[in-house]
Amino acid sequence: MKKSIGFLSFGHWQAVPGSRVRTAQDALLQSIELAVAAEELGLDGAFFRVHHFAQQLASPFPLLSAIAARTHRIEIGTGVIDMRYENPLYMAEEAAAADLISAGRLQLGVSRGSPESALRGSEAFGFVPPEGMDDADLARAHTELFLAAIKGAGVAESNPQMTGSSRPLPVMPLSEGLADRIWWGSGSRATGVWTADQGLNLMSSTLLTEDTGVPFGDLQAEQIQQFRDAWTAAGWEREPRVSVSRSILPITTDEDRAYFGPRSLEDSHDQVGYLEANTIARFGKSYIGEPDSIVEELVMDAAVREADTVLLTVPNQLGVEYNAHLLQTVAEHIAPAIGWKPAS
Repeated sequence: MKKSIGFLSFGHWQAVPGSRVRTAQDALLQSIELAVAAEELGLDGAFFRVHHFAQQLASPFPLLSAIAARTHRIEIGTGVIDMRYENPLYMAEEAAAADLISAGRLQLGVSRGSPESALRGSEAFGFVPPEGMDDADLARAHTELFLAAIKGAGVAESNPQMTGSSRPLPVMPLSEGLADRIWWGSGSRATGVWTADQGLNLMSSTLLTEDTGVPFGDLQAEQIQQFRDAWTAAGWEREPRVSVSRSILPITTDEDRAYFGPRSLEDSHDQVGYLEANTIARFGKSYIGEPDSIVEELVMDAAVREADTVLLTVPNQLGVEYNAHLLQTVAEHIAPAIGWKPAS
């Protein structure tokens, strides 16, 4: 299977010793520069995590549009947008505009999102789950309306005094094909099946909210297989895409060694913990070491084998130059061994 390789930035900034991303402006401008560098290296995607009420990237569409204007080939996307916070129709307008600027390179990961800094943060944005619905229901309802809007459904009634008739109106602009490039960030096998039923691509989460005792990659591979089985059963005509994220930190220089070596026991094994209340989660390990040893581990990772897209989580606070070096090392010494070739 031919692999696409991209990076996923969490977009942190903090004015602390060692940070090369000290302000929000730093985080935004350096994100653009890293995407440009990744395209020059032949990588396939630049993806960004979205968080609110935190010193991280929050409003993705200005950033994605700016990257689109500076690049020509690389896919641009999110991993993920928390749909609890979104006005679906305004988001549909912004997404279509960004997709048109990029000439159809937008790949949007959306989901219910992860625990946030704010208590009931989406309610501060004006979105309260109706009676009988929870946060997950709210996110899915917003997603349903967003998908209808980007497909051109009429979502408002026309004013006969202005249009001469009464008919449903779609939001504008529309970008053809965008609906096929929406991914659902899935944190369990059950939501993987739900994702297939909706006709969405699968963005397997950086953690899974279940634990069966098997390695993280094996659990993700089960999720991917169940997703693909459900996709086939649903009768969708197009081929879906599947992504997984991995922390891959090759050590080839003294600077790498200063940051990431020696490898800790915690880094070298999956971790099991709790997200909220009694929600158990399994977190994948980091791949740290010499490139050859990382390759040996990656080829044994069942989910990496099954996914068509691998997103490398980057330590963005170390700056553009260092992260470009990290991506170049992966591109030259690791990614070809798992089926990737640089884009021409």
